[in-house]
Amino acid sequence: MMYVTRREHFSSAHRLFNPAWSEERNEEVFGKCNNPAGHGHNYYVEITVAGDVDPDTGYVVDLKQLKNVIIQRVIAKVDHRNLNVDVDFLRGVIPTAENIAIEIWRELVDHIPQGRLHQVRLYETEKNFVDYRGEE
Repeated sequence: MMYVTRREHFSSAHRLFNPAWSEERNEEVFGKCNNPAGHGHNYYVEITVAGDVDPDTGYVVDLKQLKNVIIQRVIAKVDHRNLNVDVDFLRGVIPTAENIAIEIWRELVDHIPQGRLHQVRLYETEKNFVDYRGEE
């Protein structure tokens, strides 16, 4: 089994809060990430596709096609947006790195041109990232 990864970048703002909680509870749990004006990150997302190498092309997946799917289904929707209000696939979701990775998976899983989606890795900061491999 071969694994091929494409990395993309986007910048977005968000606010972490649970609307069912009081302001005090949101502040206690989310701290400065609960700022009502939001805050931003320069995210990196890595999409890994698994599969066998095609003997005719030498590819697991054509990276040009994979790039286009990632741009159209994810980056174009999240780049320079407020994740809480501007992104259809994040509506009603607390936009933590964990939840964003899950929703990116859902946006991509049925649209991978060859192979199968193996992992979504989302870097919220240089030091903080999450990995999601679907509902195993």
